[in-house]
Amino acid sequence: MESARTDLRLIAIIEAGKGLLVFVTAWAILRHIHANLQAAAEQLILHFHLNPAHHVPRIFLELASHLDDRHLLWLGIGALSYSLIRFMEAYGLWHGKRWAWLFGMGSAGIYVPLEVLELARHVSWAGGVVLFTNLLVLAILWRGRAR
Repeated sequence: MESARTDLRLIAIIEAGKGLLVFVTAWAILRHIHANLQAAAEQLILHFHLNPAHHVPRIFLELASHLDDRHLLWLGIGALSYSLIRFMEAYGLWHGKRWAWLFGMGSAGIYVPLEVLELARHVSWAGGVVLFTNLLVLAILWRGRAR
């Protein structure tokens, strides 16, 4: 039983880490409201010595040219909401709450069919790692379920 609790706490740490990462992203997004995103995107591409004519940098520049303060605000609010959900899940899993276990099963399980479909369309090591990780999280959560 103690091993299952340790496993749930591991998942809680992972979820808190995801929450922290998205929180920092939200902060960065909200910090750029009223900023010249086009210039910032060009500066970032130059900093990493990328060719702006290549596919990915061009997509990045195109996206930056279409984002306005309203879009940034909604992206930031969405990211803050997501991070809050991850922090709440982490808290619940750390303290062995049944609602957190149910939420964790749902939030990890909902992506599995989509990941399988994506791998069926295009096999990639990244897609395989994501699917494996979600299946591992589901297995750990199932093992640590409240009796």
